[in-house]
Amino acid sequence: MTLQEAIEARHSVRAYKDQQLAEDVAKRLEKEIVEVNQTGKLHIQLIQNEPRAFQGTLAKYGRFRNVNNYLVMAGKKTDDLDERIGYYGEHLVLLAQTLGLNTCWVGLTYKKIPDTYVLEEGEVIKAYIAIGYGETQGTSHKIKTIEQVSRSAVRTLSSSKNADYIVPLWFKKGVEAALLGPTAVNQQKFSFEYLGMKDGHHLVRAKKGFSMIGYTQMDLGIAKYHFEIGAGKDNFEWL
Repeated sequence: MTLQEAIEARHSVRAYKDQQLAEDVAKRLEKEIVEVNQTGKLHIQLIQNEPRAFQGTLAKYGRFRNVNNYLVMAGKKTDDLDERIGYYGEHLVLLAQTLGLNTCWVGLTYKKIPDTYVLEEGEVIKAYIAIGYGETQGTSHKIKTIEQVSRSAVRTLSSSKNADYIVPLWFKKGVEAALLGPTAVNQQKFSFEYLGMKDGHHLVRAKKGFSMIGYTQMDLGIAKYHFEIGAGKDNFEWL
């Protein structure tokens, strides 16, 4: 399964089989977590066979069942921590999908169990990601249209003599991939804008919108990761 296929197959799953992660799958995740933590300057931790974080009232309210494995999404508190958590966390989510696992981002309906994770000085937990073998593969939800999150995509053409001004086709594919990413209560408070070319490079800007419930910076990180997969990371630069 490619990452693009993982984007299309992934849906949030809250109910899991009472089943341990396969040893080779867990090792693959742990190896990737080490690399992600180094690259993203994070402290993500895979917790296995530990059900207490999802046995409280909030978890029951969120309809979580048999969540015995999860990722603790932590890092040193900085202005861009939420976006990095979203970006690199979604990288792990899609990897998990390719490994035959299911996942669900969790912002509030979990309980922190102190003896299950480690935090260094200045570090905070921003979210959990439930992970395991789902009872189902989840279901899709209504998403916004391309036009609602990008005026630029409306002008997309595959080729043009005025390439500096006509939005390339890969941009539209990037927006389509971003729209398939998970966001808090499916709010999709982000937008993408094609800014043309400068010094031979296509420039793209991603922005978060306003939300009363928060998490927009984390959602933006997720959306940007999806955009890079759909558009092709080598085709553009972020501005």
